[in-house]
Amino acid sequence: MSGSKGMKRVLAVHDVSCFGKCSLTVALPIISAAGIETTVLPTAVLSTHTGGFEGFTYRDLTADIAPIALHWQTLDLHFDAIYTGFLGSLEQIDLVIELISRLASEDTLVIVDPVMADHGELYGIFGADFPQAMARLAAVADVIIPNATEAALLLGRPWTPPPYTEAQVRELCAALCAELAVPAAVLTGVSFEAARLGAASFEAASQTFCCAQEEIVPEMYHGTGDVFGSVLVAALVKGATLARACEAAVRFTVASIRRSYEAGTDNRYGVDFESGLAGLDALIESVCTR
Repeated sequence: MSGSKGMKRVLAVHDVSCFGKCSLTVALPIISAAGIETTVLPTAVLSTHTGGFEGFTYRDLTADIAPIALHWQTLDLHFDAIYTGFLGSLEQIDLVIELISRLASEDTLVIVDPVMADHGELYGIFGADFPQAMARLAAVADVIIPNATEAALLLGRPWTPPPYTEAQVRELCAALCAELAVPAAVLTGVSFEAARLGAASFEAASQTFCCAQEEIVPEMYHGTGDVFGSVLVAALVKGATLARACEAAVRFTVASIRRSYEAGTDNRYGVDFESGLAGLDALIESVCTR
């Protein structure tokens, strides 16, 4: 069963952080604004995200993942893409691998954001065995979108702090594809010069390597990786090449960051992506037709 009225359909598997604009509260509005039907599977519900907030509530939904997938299987649903983000445990990784095997068709695009680390450190809630498990999930993906820390962990390499050369980034992306047997990788947080920041993409079959960068905004905001990933997914589903989808995602994300910076928004609260939603479909169409 395809999306309503012939619409494309994406399944987003993330947690719900009720305040703070990340995960599903970002993925659902962004992918929907691109004219794509968005189905959600929440892996947990938190009162806020965990970055900079204390005393947040957390309700684990691991026990619901398999029954939801089984019910959807009886409905013969077709997903044009499955997009996974933060997963809180080894058990959830195994369940999502099983979910993909049940719900993905031959033409389903699987995009995995291996959310687990940043700035050289594995998130404190994860054990040392988590990256190896995440690598198993990455191996069933068509596209993975790690940052540099996550890429190093997936490959079992020591993390090297930036700056990076273009040759280093290309080698890292190529290694991800080769060692994880994944067709394409997008490395986020890529900067070759102090004033610009963006992402790099690599496609194994064609050995195509591309970079997309914008002028850097001097502030870090939570949830920007989810904004980037959601636009990337939407653009890919609408037919953009990986390089063009990466370009659209960088442009949209940086514009959202800039609006928030100019407004003086608390960086824990996420970025103002909402003001850009009206122009998102046009932005994606512009990269698709180039």
